[in-house]
This record gives sequence, C-alpha cells and structure tokens, in this order.
Amino acid sequence: LKGAARLAPAPCRWNSGLPVNIGVLFVPQQEAWVVERMGKFHRILEPGLNFLIPLLDRIRYVQSLKEIVINVPEQSAVTLDNVTLQIDGVLYLRVMDPYKASYGVEDPEYAVTQLAQTTMRSELGKLSLDRVFRERESLNASIVDAINQASDCWGIRCLRYEIKDIHVPPRVKESMQMQVEAERRKRATVLESEGTRESAINVAEGQKQAQILASEAEKAEQINKAAGEANAMLVKARAKAEAIQLLAAALSQQHGSAAASLSVAEQYVNAFSKIAKDSNTVLLPANTGDVTNMVAQALGIYTTLTKPQAVKNQDETPPAHEEPQPASMEMLKAEQGSSS
Repeated sequence: LKGAARLAPAPCRWNSGLPVNIGVLFVPQQEAWVVERMGKFHRILEPGLNFLIPLLDRIRYVQSLKEIVINVPEQSAVTLDNVTLQIDGVLYLRVMDPYKASYGVEDPEYAVTQLAQTTMRSELGKLSLDRVFRERESLNASIVDAINQASDCWGIRCLRYEIKDIHVPPRVKESMQMQVEAERRKRATVLESEGTRESAINVAEGQKQAQILASEAEKAEQINKAAGEANAMLVKARAKAEAIQLLAAALSQQHGSAAASLSVAEQYVNAFSKIAKDSNTVLLPANTGDVTNMVAQALGIYTTLTKPQAVKNQDETPPAHEEPQPASMEMLKAEQGSSS
C-alpha cells in the first residue's frame, strides 16, 4: 500500500515518503508516523497495524528512529595561534522525540550541520595548533555537548562527532615537518649522550670491581705466599735440626772427629777448584798452598766449639775406657800425598 501511492516529498528530510491514508496502515519497524486530524496533531503511529479515518486523518511526517549519519562539509577555522585549518567531520544523530523533530525545527539535518560547524570553529579558536592534534577526543566531546544542549528542543540527540581530516597550509606543514625532524634529532642526541654516560658508568664500575678483585687476589696471594714461606722455613728449620742431631750423633760415635776432618778437607778442596770460575778477581790468603795448616785451623775452631760440650758430657757420664784414636793429621797428610 505504501509503495502504491505516494505524494510529494515531505518537509522532513528523514522519511521514505508519505503514505496515503486508506484506513488500514502497516507501520514498519523503527519508524514513527505523525498523524494530523484536520490539520492538527492527532497522534503518532507505532510499528504494526494501525487504523485511521480516511479524509480526516493525514500522515504528515515520517520520522526514522535509526541512527543517522550526516557528513559535515569541510570548513575553515582559525586556531589560537592564528593558523588556518580546513576541517571536516561526521555527525551521528538519532531522533528521540518524533513530535519535537517534526514541529520543533523545519530542517533538522541542516540545523544540526550548521550548529556542528559553528561549534567546531568556536572550539578550535580556544586551542593552539599542537593541541588540536593532541586533543581531538576532547574536541569531539565538546562539540557533542554543545550540539546536545541546543538540539534538546528539537527532539534530536547527537551520539558522536568525529573529525575526519585536518588540512594544514603547506608552509605550516613544512614547519611542522622541520620541527618533527629537529625533535627527533634532539631525542637521538639525548639518547646517544645517555648511552655514552651509561657506558662510561659501566666501564668505571667494571674497572672499580676489577681493581677490587685484583687487590683481593694480590692480598690472598701475599697471604698464601707468606704462609708458604713460613711453612718452608719451619720445614727447613726442622730438617736442619734433624741434620744437626744426626751430625751430633755421628760425631759422638767412634772416629767421628776423623770423619769431620775429612769432610772439611774435601769442602776446602772443592772451594778452591771453583774459586776462579765466577770472577777474574780473587783474594787468597798468604798460606793458600798449605792445606794442612788450613785444615788444622778449621779443626781447631771446631775443637774449641765442641770442647765445652765434651766437658759437660764427661761430667754427666762416668769415665769409660778410651780407645786410642788415630792421628787425623797424619791421615790427612797421607791422603794429600797420595792425591798429589
């Protein structure tokens, strides 16, 4: 029925045409039909089956209750820092009261579009160029609030407003590009300096730790070395003490003095054999060739040192039968003659 008979376009721009009243009407979902009886508002038909009186009742407006999308044309606006911008947007509306939308304003779409444009200009005049790009969400919210306050009496509610494009003049765009490049270079320089500082700090910390560890290692090495030297000295002293004890025990036995005389003579001969190997300058005593005299002197010193010990031992031990000892001097002379 609605497609069979339609009249001229309705004053409201959000309708699909005005149906003819034939008494029985079927209203589609999400549409509101405004009915006038004899030129006066009568009622609003809800979706479904409805009955009207022909000739008396007339369907005057058809309002869509769906969300409506309106493209806001591009417009120029001046920011707080006197930069001219070209901005366009998209407006999302919904009819909340069909009666107010029909009788509150002649052309709701045009009215809301103009209100959005003027509100956008006023809001952009409060912001600088940099803040326009950073605060697009707050700008959209301000425009929505301003539209809702003005369109409340029209029965229309603005759901969202989105800025699509912001066109900046070419020179301003070049300046912004240079500013971005300068900012990036600044960040790169700052990051490089921070990296250099962190690297220097890390190197210094590493050197500090290395010196600490090296000093601790040197300290431990010196402690270990001192402990080793002390142990070596103790071992040498113990070995020397045992050697002296063994030597004393050997000298106290029979013919011990003769063996000591023989050992002294051998050491004397070996020393003379090596005396001119290390240096060309040699200091010799006057009686170098008199081996017997040298050995006799050495044995005299040894006898002088051992005499108090022998006297002490004799005082402590009872006298015993002494065996005659061979003359050590005669044995040394005989050995010297045979070696010659």
